[in-house]
Amino acid sequence: MVRKWSARVTTQSRALELENGVFTNDDPKKIAKSLKRSSDTSTKRKGTPYQSAMSMLNFYINRAGKQLPESRKKVLTRAKSELRALYHKEY
Repeated sequence: MVRKWSARVTTQSRALELENGVFTNDDPKKIAKSLKRSSDTSTKRKGTPYQSAMSMLNFYINRAGKQLPESRKKVLTRAKSELRALYHKEY
């Protein structure tokens, strides 16, 4: 039986303690603020808070792949921009 590491990351990872349903929110600002809050308070992350938050968001988008509806992808992509703004990062 092959076990998928990506499923384990989303269910068992303790790098960030995410709020329930954070990625299902329709407001990009709320998603970004939630990720920032989780990342800033985490003591188990390996990178900077910005890296951890952006990595978790990218992981979610990439793992969904083609199964992610275009409308959700737009919201999550806008959340990436909001996250950059919250951390004062230029893109």
